[in-house]
Formats: sequence, C-alpha cells, structure tokens
Amino acid sequence: MLFAWGLTMSDNLLTRVLAALAPWQERSAWVVGFSGGLDSTVLLHVLVQAHAAQRCPPVRAVHVQHNLQAAALAWPAHCAAQCAQWGVPLTVHSVTVGHEGGLEQAARSARYEAFQQSLNEGDALLLAQHQDDQAETVLFRLVRGSGVRGLASIPKHRLLGERDVVRPLLDIPRALLEQYAQRHDLTWVEDPTNAQSDYSRNWLRHEALPLLRQRWPQAGKAIARAASHCAEAQDLLDEVALGDWRSIQVPAQPDWLALPVLSRTQLMALSSARQRNVLRFWCERMGLMAPDTQHWQGFDQLLHARSDGQARWELTSGAWLRSGDFL
Repeated sequence: MLFAWGLTMSDNLLTRVLAALAPWQERSAWVVGFSGGLDSTVLLHVLVQAHAAQRCPPVRAVHVQHNLQAAALAWPAHCAAQCAQWGVPLTVHSVTVGHEGGLEQAARSARYEAFQQSLNEGDALLLAQHQDDQAETVLFRLVRGSGVRGLASIPKHRLLGERDVVRPLLDIPRALLEQYAQRHDLTWVEDPTNAQSDYSRNWLRHEALPLLRQRWPQAGKAIARAASHCAEAQDLLDEVALGDWRSIQVPAQPDWLALPVLSRTQLMALSSARQRNVLRFWCERMGLMAPDTQHWQGFDQLLHARSDGQARWELTSGAWLRSGDFL
C-alpha cells in the first residue's frame, strides 16, 4: 500500500515518529517504556529500524512489572525475548503497588519511580500513548468536570525530575499502529482488563468512541486536537499566573519563614478568575493538589474575614492562614 506522497506505511510512521522526536535527537539514549502491548511494541520496532539506519540515538527498553494480575506474570519474559531478537537492552523492574490515592494512581506512581531509576543523565524516556488514548482521556476528564489543565490531558512532553518524557505517537491513531504491526508480523501481549467495559475508560474506548465515529469519522482526531488547544490555553494561563504571582508575593513575615507570603490587598486587586488561576498555579508548582470547586468558598471567606481573626482555609494537602494583610 502506498500513500499519496509516495511513502510506504512503514516509511510514513518512521518519518512521523522521528519528526516528533527531533528536539531530542541529541539525547544520549532513547529509553522506551515497554509494556509488551501493541503500542509500545510498534514504537520500539520503529526506533530499532531508525537506529539501524543511524537516524536516532541508542535505544533501550524498560518494562515495569506491577504484580497486580496473574496474566501479567508472563509479560517480562515476552518483553525479554522480543528485545533479545531486536538487540535492544532491557531493564525489568518489579514494583509493589500500594493503594494510597487509588490503585490506578498508585500504579502510575510506582511505574514512574521505576522509569526514573532507569534513566541516566542525557536520556529521554519515550512512552507510547497514541491519539485514541488522548481522545479517551479528554472524554473521561470532560465528564468529570475538569478545567482547562485537565482537558489538556496527556502532554506530548514533560519532565520527570530532570529527564525528558516524550510521547511521539500522540498524533497517530491506533488503527495505523495496528496496520503497521500486522504488516511487520509483530506480536504483542493483551491486557485482559482492557476488554472489561465496566471500567470507565474501557467503556469510552469500546462503546462511546466507536459510536461517535459512526457520526463523525474523525472524532478521535478532533478531540485530540481540542486537547492541544487546551494545552496552549493552559500555557497562556500559566504565563499570566507567573506575572500575578510575582506581583502579589511579599517578603516572608517573619523573614525566617520558609513559605510564600502573599499580599491580600494585591491579591484582591486581581479579578476572581485571576485569583483562582494564580493559586492553582502555585499549588501546581509546589506539587500540591489544587482546590476543587467546593474548596473555593473557603478561599472567599479567608479573603473577607476580619483582619484580627485567625482565619484558615483548609485544603486537601495543607492550609492557607491569614494574618492581617498577609496570607
């Protein structure tokens, strides 16, 4: 099969992946988060071809064994065999997943901690989420009432400590990955839980998105594009928040206090939307959970409380205190 511009499917996917990774071309190594599933198998295969053609840095793989289901016990062996066949060094991490913050979040935290342990200075971590994953995430967060930051969904690039995390398949639909895998006779593992529609994400994948595509064939692409628009809008909001943060921050009272202190007068000079924006920004920078809708009433009470009182705004991961004109 040939595309209109004369490239085979393999050439097209390779070109798109390398274009997405161009800013990280000079990294010491590209380290693929390799679950053994379809998406990461295709990504790893594409990069093996690129490295053989001397078009990318050395490629390594990392597999994280979460120890959460019996079916997954065989996956490290599958990954090891696949990497041995392709000549890719593989590191396997077996992790213990707690339940703090929910099982999914705990598994994610354990996985990223393992990834971080596997990265050397100058490496970039490559993950294989694709366009359909992005569309599912947008829909999932939309029905949960997420704001702009949440609807920006899966970022194409972020930092893990001082290391880059890049998702080069985020603009590529799963159907193209399936066609590539079949063309190259690739084998991969299937997570049996992916077929269980009682999970919300799986219901979106198997029920909602196919129905949307019946009406709008490009629905997945359009929803993913909306996420990109939200990410750009969030970048702009962060720029505004940074300027506002600098304008409302004052020297600590007393000066030995190792916490930010804000001027209530300067904060109240901002619009309500900018007040919330700058405080969400601060929580994000501090690694704290941003206030949800229910919490903002307490913030308004804090601002308008008597200056000689002991007003306090309780949050999930801390509290804001009021002392005179300082917060």
